[in-house]
Amino acid sequence: MLSVLFPMVANTLNSMIFLIGYVSNGNSFPQPLSHEEELEYLGKFKNGSEEARNILIERNLRLVAHIVKKYNSSGYDSDDLISIGTIGLIKAISTFDQTKGARLATYAVRCIENAIHM
Repeated sequence: MLSVLFPMVANTLNSMIFLIGYVSNGNSFPQPLSHEEELEYLGKFKNGSEEARNILIERNLRLVAHIVKKYNSSGYDSDDLISIGTIGLIKAISTFDQTKGARLATYAVRCIENAIHM
């Protein structure tokens, strides 16, 4: 069980470090994926590609940062909100169903907000 859990935790921590670095240093995020790229990486992820999953996470981290900005004045620690939001993003990518016609970002925003509100 640890052999399965450890890589997932390591990838999540890597994504959070990536996001915190961008938010705290004021750097720009990678450009969002085009619709065609999004479909390509979602297909690869559904076929088991961890690299595709990581690209989907990295290229959608701006959503987490944007949503976390709305909660900055609420008294919560922004690092905690980023961590929780990133977990919501990962959950969105893992459960997204592209056959329903929505874009990943639309679905992910709701998952990120739900994770923060819990």
